[in-house]
Amino acid sequence: MSDQIKVAVSGACGKMGREVVKAVLGAEDMLLCGLCDVAPSPLPDTDLPVEASLSDMLEKTRPDVLVDFTTPKAVMDNIRTTFARKVRPVIGTTGITPENLEEIRELSRSEGIGALIAPNFAIGAVLMMKFAAEAAKHMPAVEIIELHHDKKLDAPSGTAIKTAEMISVVHTPHSALRTPHSESPARGGEFSGIRIHSVRLPGLVAHQEVIFGGLGQTLTIRHDSMDRQSFMPGVLLAIRHVVKDNGVIYGLEKIL
Repeated sequence: MSDQIKVAVSGACGKMGREVVKAVLGAEDMLLCGLCDVAPSPLPDTDLPVEASLSDMLEKTRPDVLVDFTTPKAVMDNIRTTFARKVRPVIGTTGITPENLEEIRELSRSEGIGALIAPNFAIGAVLMMKFAAEAAKHMPAVEIIELHHDKKLDAPSGTAIKTAEMISVVHTPHSALRTPHSESPARGGEFSGIRIHSVRLPGLVAHQEVIFGGLGQTLTIRHDSMDRQSFMPGVLLAIRHVVKDNGVIYGLEKIL
């Protein structure tokens, strides 16, 4: 097909990167053209070489879109490199800060091309966040528990932070119902008065529950990703959308 979207993958040898490679190879409207990883190794699903240098790979392959699943430490340099090559980034790497988002928006305006950043690409997780934001209009207290595999580098997760952001738009914490907590260090965090608890254990993939409390009742909204394949429909949706949009989209819910 002459109108296929040319896609490159950064972090291609990681667990998420490998799933993206398979998903793009299976999409009739996409052409996998480039692979990059800081620890290059052959991939079983393609004969494409895995490059160590993102800049060199982009220069050789000239993709339309780069999908990045790397690390919070590397992602902003990758984004800057991607924009400099006039390639549209789809970012699944978590750890993007509000300051990072503002820089990405400035890069997008400067280069005249779009980008999409999603804390979670699972359609069910996006619906969980939307349902939580709706419930927050009616329930006075809320806390978030997010559970991930023990190799996840950041805590709280990007999904938990995004959920808290969406809830905070419509929810005013009830001071009488807020539970006091210790100031001692603990894995987790707080956003706009919403407490987030982070669990990291082997055997988990990606899970989150939002627990609301009121007088005499609780409401729990939970999503579970048991396999990384759950994120791939959202990744493909993002690739198809970003080539048609010149702005910065934060959150997959914006294009559902």
